[in-house]
Amino acid sequence: MADLTRLEAGTSIPYGGNRVAVVSSELAAAFEPGDRLVVVQDSGDLLHIPQGPWDIATGAVTRAADAFSAIGSVSDAQITAFYEEFASRLEADDSFAAIAVANGNDVDKARERSRSTTRLVLSDGMRAAMVAGLRTWRDAPTTRGEVIEQIHHDGWRVDQVRSGLGVIGFVFEGRPNVGADATGVLRGGNTVVFRIGSDALGTARAIVEHALDPALAAAGLPPGAVALVASPERAAGWALFSDPRLSLAVARGSGAAVAQLGAVARQSGIPVSLHGTGGAWIVAAEDADGDVLESAVYNSLDRKVCNTLNTCAIVAARAADLVPRFLSGLARAAAARGANPKLHVAKGDEALVPAEWFTDAVIARAGGEEVEPRTEPIGRDRLGFEWEWEDSPEVTLVIVPDVSAAISAFNDQSPRFAASLISESPDRHDEFFNTIDSPFVGNGFTRWVDGQFALDRPELGLSNWQFGRLFGRGGVLSGDSAFTVRSRVTQDDPDIGRWEAT
Repeated sequence: MADLTRLEAGTSIPYGGNRVAVVSSELAAAFEPGDRLVVVQDSGDLLHIPQGPWDIATGAVTRAADAFSAIGSVSDAQITAFYEEFASRLEADDSFAAIAVANGNDVDKARERSRSTTRLVLSDGMRAAMVAGLRTWRDAPTTRGEVIEQIHHDGWRVDQVRSGLGVIGFVFEGRPNVGADATGVLRGGNTVVFRIGSDALGTARAIVEHALDPALAAAGLPPGAVALVASPERAAGWALFSDPRLSLAVARGSGAAVAQLGAVARQSGIPVSLHGTGGAWIVAAEDADGDVLESAVYNSLDRKVCNTLNTCAIVAARAADLVPRFLSGLARAAAARGANPKLHVAKGDEALVPAEWFTDAVIARAGGEEVEPRTEPIGRDRLGFEWEWEDSPEVTLVIVPDVSAAISAFNDQSPRFAASLISESPDRHDEFFNTIDSPFVGNGFTRWVDGQFALDRPELGLSNWQFGRLFGRGGVLSGDSAFTVRSRVTQDDPDIGRWEAT
C-alpha cells in the first residue's frame, strides 16, 4: 500500500463506522510527506503528527523497548541502587542547581504566557517529596519473580510468577515531579517512556541530564530504561500513544486532552489508565451532622486537583439548615486562599441560596482576576461538569429528593471518581458504598484520595471509572500496579504425557 504523502482540503474521511470528518484547508496545507494522520474513531478528530515529533516519540519507545529486553538480567540490588542514586542527586545542591535554574526559566516563560504556575514551581516541598518518593521505592520489597500461586500435580507443578508488564508510556501535565514518580514502575521490572507538558519540559530535561541518566548509569541499568520524549509538541503525545510497543498507556492532565489521548491508545490496541477527570461529590443525607458537612466541604477545597470537591448534593428535607453550613465551608475555604468563592446552583434551587451570594465579586481565574456573579444557575443535566479553578474555589450545589437520587445523578453524570456520604447511619453508608459506581468512597472530606497520603506509596495516577471498571486492580495506579503473570512449569517425572487411547 502507498504511503500518505499529502491531504486535499474538503476530503471526507470516515470514522466511527457511519460518520465522516472533513480535511480542513489548514490541515491540508500543513501536511507534508513523512507526516502521519490519526483519525480518532470516537470523535472524528484529525490529528496531524509531523515527522519530527513522531521520530522523537518512537525513538524514545525504541530505547525503552531495548532496555526492557535487557532488564531481566538486572538485579534487584541494582534497581534499589538506582533509586538511591536518583534521590541523592536531587538532594545534593550541586547537581540540583542546574535543575533549579531550568525550573525558574520554565516558570518565567509560563508567566509571560499568562499560564498557571501553581503546579509548575519546583518548590522545596516538591523536591523533598520527590526524594522521599524515590526512597520509598528504594526500600520497597521487590515483586518481580514472586510466585503468587503454585498448582501441584503428580510429577509436575505450575508456578504463577509475577513479572514485568513491558514498556509503560506516560503523558503527564506540567508538574516537575512526575518524572520521578514514573520511575516507580522499574521496581516491578518495567521500563518507562514519559512525555511532560511543554511548560515543564526544560525542567524535565535538566532532571534527566543532571540526576536521572547519571543514576541509571551509576546503578548499571540499561540506558533508556527511563526515556523522556523531549518534544514540546502535543503531537508527540499522540505519536507515543500510537506505538503498539507500549504495554500500558497512562495519561494525566485536563479531561478533554486525556480523553483524546486515551482514544488514540485504545484504537491502537494499547490498554489505558486515564487520570484526566475527577471532581469529587459530597452527599448530605437526612441525618447529616452540620458540623461534619461544613468541615468536609472546607477540607475538600484546599486546592484544585482531581479529588477536590466539585459537586455537593443535599437532601431536600435538610436543605434549610444544611445549605448554610455548606456555604459556610465554601466561604471559609475561599477566605483561606485569600479569594472569593464561585458557586453554581442547580436550576430550581436558587431560592435556597441567600441573595447576597448572587452579587458580583472578584473571582481569581488562571488568566487573572475577573468580576462576575459569585453564584450562577446551572442546568440539572450539567452536575458532573468539572470546574477548573485557580484560587477561587468553584463548586456546584444541587438539592435532591433523597440519597438514592444523588447516587443516580452521580452514576449518570459524573466521571465516577470519588464520592463521600455525610450520614450517621452505618446501614446507609453500606448501601451508599454498594450502589454508587465509584472506586473511592468515604464519609468525610474527599482529599484523602491520594496514593501517597492514603496508601503510603507514590502514585502514578488515580483512575476513574468513566470508561468502565478496572480489571484486576484498584483505582490507584502505583509503581507496583503494572505487572503481568507468567506461568512456569517444573516437571519431575519425564514420562508425563497426554496420550489418549484411540
